[in-house]
Amino acid sequence: MRRELSSIVRAGIVASLMLAATLTPPVVMAQNTPRLAIPASDDGLPGAGPIRRQDWFQKLWLQRRTDWAANADRDRHSVVFLGDSITQGWGDRMSDAFPGIKVSNRGISGDTSRGVLIRLAEDVLALKPTGVVLLIGTNDLEENASPETIASNVEQILNLLRQHDPHLPVILCEVFPSSASMRRPADKIRKLNQLYAGIAKGRSQVTRAETWPLFADANGDAKAAEFPDLLHPNAIGYSKWAAALRPLLATLGFTELTNDAFTPEPGFTSLFNGRDLTGWGFKTNRFDGLTQSTDGRYHAKHGRLIVTTPTEGRRVQQIWTTREFPKNFTLKLEFRATPNADSGIFIRQPQLQCRDYPLAGPYKTLKNYKPQDWNEVVVVVRNGTAHCTCNGEVLEAALPVPPTGPIGLEGDSGQMEYRRIRLREEP
Repeated sequence: MRRELSSIVRAGIVASLMLAATLTPPVVMAQNTPRLAIPASDDGLPGAGPIRRQDWFQKLWLQRRTDWAANADRDRHSVVFLGDSITQGWGDRMSDAFPGIKVSNRGISGDTSRGVLIRLAEDVLALKPTGVVLLIGTNDLEENASPETIASNVEQILNLLRQHDPHLPVILCEVFPSSASMRRPADKIRKLNQLYAGIAKGRSQVTRAETWPLFADANGDAKAAEFPDLLHPNAIGYSKWAAALRPLLATLGFTELTNDAFTPEPGFTSLFNGRDLTGWGFKTNRFDGLTQSTDGRYHAKHGRLIVTTPTEGRRVQQIWTTREFPKNFTLKLEFRATPNADSGIFIRQPQLQCRDYPLAGPYKTLKNYKPQDWNEVVVVVRNGTAHCTCNGEVLEAALPVPPTGPIGLEGDSGQMEYRRIRLREEP
């Protein structure tokens, strides 16, 4: 990313160069230079496509990698963020964005997917990471690499991560939107992200984060309010990216490790005990005492009933209470959705769409919805109709429902979480 760098990224690069020059002992620099420098030619290198060799990039590459090598013990057993200037741009703010998680930044401004592939072993695998967050590919597009070439490199990166540790959790972020004026047109980014989805399919260790719809405008390009140079996020953009990742990191076991201490209001009965799936099933079987469903889609963890991201990209499944509810009742619960996630709440039988509403709809104009945070749904069933609200705003004023039936939760695409599911029956 050599053109029109944001002030945040430019400052980060300067700081990195100064830090490497002042903190890296000369003997370490001399010993590591041949090994850590960009190879002089592509001969014998893995992958395909562009490797940048401009003077500024070679200097930055060498100095960041030399500093990392000299301080590897500091970053061992961390969640490694791997990528280009968008990742590097976190700077020292990365730890603040993910409290409670040991993180390390392995972003190099200007890097390509092939560059990441070349440096993966020493910059990432040598750290014995507990997880990896990967965002790469936009610079390849600027260098006229085809989406297929980029995707092939990313596939090789994922294969190497799997060979290193088949249980290592990897979050694969979709390439962010940019602009044709930055030589990163929307159609090529869409194609690349489609290929990423195909690569992630069937890989149990890979969770795909739908970061493209999180940022794209109606034309599929970056918004200037979040990407001032139409390439690098500003503080607002980084905040949204962090919010999108935090629920995934919680599900992977890096945060939110204590039980929810919530107690239902008087008269309400919990439908989910927070520990396991007792009282829930797929209609044909029950999951009493199990912490996850037989297909691994639904998990009970620290008070959260999690509908995990399907590796296929989309897979429809429903879990139901083993009880039916023929009386009038009030149902309350909270949900948290990753970007563009699609799910639903079944009220006896009909479905109330429960999604990342601003992106996935259908209730896109809600003013109180909190993206990638907890939102409360209240369903009041009276005499065959359901009045449904989200954070106090009406979703459905009179949704027809049958005389009796269970409560259900659907999984479709993305990750959905539910908690504090409780119900009060009326006399």
